[in-house]
Amino acid sequence: MEGIEQWKSEAEQRIQQGIEYVLQIPAIQQGIEYASQIPAVQKGIEYGRQIPPVQLYSAAAVLVFTTLLFILVRLLRRPKSNTIVLSGLSGSGKTILFYQLRDGSSHQGTVTSMEPNEGTFILHSEAGKERKVKPVHIVDVPGHPRLLPKLDEFLPEAAGIVFVVDALEFLPNLRGVSEYLYDILTKASVVKKKVPVLICCNKTEKVTAHTKDFICKQLEKEIDKLRTSRSAVSDADVANDHTLGTPGKTFSFSQCTNKVSVGEASGLTSKIADVEQFIRDNVKP
Repeated sequence: MEGIEQWKSEAEQRIQQGIEYVLQIPAIQQGIEYASQIPAVQKGIEYGRQIPPVQLYSAAAVLVFTTLLFILVRLLRRPKSNTIVLSGLSGSGKTILFYQLRDGSSHQGTVTSMEPNEGTFILHSEAGKERKVKPVHIVDVPGHPRLLPKLDEFLPEAAGIVFVVDALEFLPNLRGVSEYLYDILTKASVVKKKVPVLICCNKTEKVTAHTKDFICKQLEKEIDKLRTSRSAVSDADVANDHTLGTPGKTFSFSQCTNKVSVGEASGLTSKIADVEQFIRDNVKP
């Protein structure tokens, strides 16, 4: 008991010293002098004098600790990213989707880009709305094989990834599409942060375009084959990759640690609702 009483006494002394130090600050003294002239504050001071010193010091200590904790949390908490990355093979329609999201225009059809298109803007469909909306930072990464390493520059900051697939020319490009998607889904920056991915089946305005269900199933089958072939590669060659899916089971996107969904779009006809919904699900207004 004596030890507890001694600890309480020392704590009270330290708190008292802290309060006295703060009260010596000129700005604090001026503030107290001004506040003491307010009737409500005067009543509060009179009430405070009736509170036992131990309770008053304890309350002051709790207030100081809570304030410091709040400041620390605000300093350490990183703001949520507003970056959406458009990825996919060259010719899949990424750049047209970028223009549709920004301007509501396809910019006269197919556009082949060799440099990333990048911009921060309010989605065109949300322009003019009375409610406040958060601008989105959208990056269209070129799909040319030589430029694929540029993707690594943007993935660490991604709040979501839109992987665009040409639904019209899907089967001839199945292998390349699957390899590109496999690489994205096994990136450390994607796996650790559980970055959501939307597989966007584009060019669905064409009668001969494949359905999103067909594309999804074919991608799962091809990625399952890739898992087998990639597992034969030495650990040194895949040091930055993560194992995809559940070992011993046929691969499906539901096995991914991050959420993988499938949607449809038509950049030429401005049907991009699935893409816009995905963006707003991951970049809140």
